[in-house]
Amino acid sequence: MFDPKTRRLWTLLAALAAVMWGISGLFAKGLFNISAKITPMWLTQIRLIISGIVLLLLAGALKQKPIATLKNKHDALVIFAYGIFGLLPVQLFYFMCIQVANASIATILQFIGPFFVLGYLAFTHKQVMRRLDILAAIAAFIGVFLLSTHGQFDHLAITPVALFWGLLSAAGEATYTLIPVNIVKRVSSMVVTGWGMLFAGISLVIIHPQFQAIPNKPAVWLYTSVVIIIGTIIPFQIMTNALLYVIPSTASLLDAFEPFSATVGSVLCFGLVMMPMDWVGSILVVVAAMALNLTPKQKKKNKVHE
Repeated sequence: MFDPKTRRLWTLLAALAAVMWGISGLFAKGLFNISAKITPMWLTQIRLIISGIVLLLLAGALKQKPIATLKNKHDALVIFAYGIFGLLPVQLFYFMCIQVANASIATILQFIGPFFVLGYLAFTHKQVMRRLDILAAIAAFIGVFLLSTHGQFDHLAITPVALFWGLLSAAGEATYTLIPVNIVKRVSSMVVTGWGMLFAGISLVIIHPQFQAIPNKPAVWLYTSVVIIIGTIIPFQIMTNALLYVIPSTASLLDAFEPFSATVGSVLCFGLVMMPMDWVGSILVVVAAMALNLTPKQKKKNKVHE
């Protein structure tokens, strides 16, 4: 058992990792505001490729054998699928939603992802939905409705395009969670994520190369570095190690710091105006997503009569 101080430290660090993810969305929004030439496609490509290379180099330095992993054809195919159908959509569509809306909306909509996982498991594995799951799904639906309309039936507060990219990002969050569930039991998560990012980034370059002249400004490279380092490499390492000391359900609850930091940052840095119903909707979505991690305590067994 780990001592309470160690557990508290890693709990704090896990919360910090979630804040870093939220902050990176703000820097992405700042990048898109600098120039129209800086697109979600370009940012996703450079983020995936550089982060993937760094993670693989770290995995090699830690003797986790990243090259040997690809010699297993099945593992290589799973990692490739993880990159193309998991990492790629969860990052590209997230940035596209940020571009047309803001980091707060994009992050909150991405929190719908667990409900796609729940629906998939219920449909394919005949997993019985608990009453709590159903109530959480209803709460999340109401939350998205309030965010989209400010609570007014005849008014859309965010564009249909932003809602579309946000929900696609949430679907990507689901595939990002489901595809590697078995392989990470046998292969280092750093290796799986590193190769997945590299495959996804290279595939994007092949499909849609971005060679336009990016403005050579210090702010561009500073913000891009923040998205890559503070938004990807550092929080990934923190969260991976935190799971050794913090139970997964607690780590999932700490994820709530991501939309919180993104929302507060959007209000302070970009003048986002949050209506009362927006706050209610945001809280409903985040609380509903966290509720999925709650497991009822098992009933105590009847005491044996003396």
